Amino acid sequence: MTVYFHEEDLPAGVLAPGPVAVDTETMGLLTPRDRLCVVQIADGRGDEHLVRFGPGSDYAAPNLRAVLADPARLKLYHFARFDLAAIRHYLGTIAAPVYCTKIASRLIRTYTDRHGLKELVRELLGQEISKQQQTSDWGAPELSDPQKEYAASDVRYLHQLKDKLDVRLAREGRTGLAQACFDFLPHRAELDLAGWPETDIFAHV
Repeated sequence: MTVYFHEEDLPAGVLAPGPVAVDTETMGLLTPRDRLCVVQIADGRGDEHLVRFGPGSDYAAPNLRAVLADPARLKLYHFARFDLAAIRHYLGTIAAPVYCTKIASRLIRTYTDRHGLKELVRELLGQEISKQQQTSDWGAPELSDPQKEYAASDVRYLHQLKDKLDVRLAREGRTGLAQACFDFLPHRAELDLAGWPETDIFAHV
């Protein structure tokens, strides 16, 4: 298991065919204000790739964009809504089709309100991950080894989590409902970017 670090783009041909796990690190939670710093991606075969973008980047990244935009590749996220918006805003790409482990968890782990990645990995996979670097400076000139490991761990387990969550979704008869939610997520991200981040447009009032 190796964590590879790249500047400004993903090298061509480093990912095997099939679903890829994707995550992002930004300077904050307001997408238009807080720039995209890192995109993490993994094909589920043991290695993780981190693509770092510097200040003033043009986010050209043709290889990374091609993978993210590939309609034949399922993209696995945890809280896809945020990552989709960041990728759309900075890379100009709709990174779909989508699978979101957080939404899947909320649909079938109704016995808890703890749907963070750390809790999911602990319960479903029996592994412990650290979230200590979550609020660190992702725009720093040099990323520390703990930052790189944190970023890699955010995509390391998503393929395994999908397998576990799919079994439970099928057991509870919610696979179709989950898929409908996943299909809507790129549109939810567009609503966020267009100015409706906290508004439920389906509400009566």
